[in-house]
Amino acid sequence: MGGLLLSACAGLRSVSTEVSSFGEWPADRKAGTYAFERLPSQQALAAETELLENAARPALEKAGFKPAAEGQQPDVLVQVGARDSRYIDSPWDDPLWWRGGFGYWRHGPWISPRWQLSLRSEFPRYESQVGLLLRDRATGKPLFESKALADTGSRADAQLYGALFQAALMDFPKLGMNPRRVVVELPPTP
Repeated sequence: MGGLLLSACAGLRSVSTEVSSFGEWPADRKAGTYAFERLPSQQALAAETELLENAARPALEKAGFKPAAEGQQPDVLVQVGARDSRYIDSPWDDPLWWRGGFGYWRHGPWISPRWQLSLRSEFPRYESQVGLLLRDRATGKPLFESKALADTGSRADAQLYGALFQAALMDFPKLGMNPRRVVVELPPTP
């Protein structure tokens, strides 16, 4: 019983993601050095972009990349992006299972048709996605693109972004089936 409880707790510390990867990374090319490249819109939102870059660094380094030293030209330029969407499921999404209906109920000695409508509260869901593009610095050619998507019960934070980037680069430079399910373990919280 204790093992089951521990495995259930461990299950809460992982994120299931849907990953799609594309590109033509040369088979004989090593990961090399990298530097982040910011679009003008990302330069205007420097704090948010820095949060994403910091979340992507461990995943890049786990994939074999090293940050370019100050003044050194990197081998690849990395662009990162993210989006979060909040939504609430509609009771009409599945009309056979919504909590209301029409039926017959007994009221005293009579049986009569009557509508019943019940209230239900739905918690919001969040769909969080990150994207990563690796381009050859010398030629500008896109070499590898990957996106990771997770459906969670809370807004994305740095830890979730880090897990999504790790999922996006899990099989780097292999591409695999698109989309594919990747489960990432979250680090323990202090």
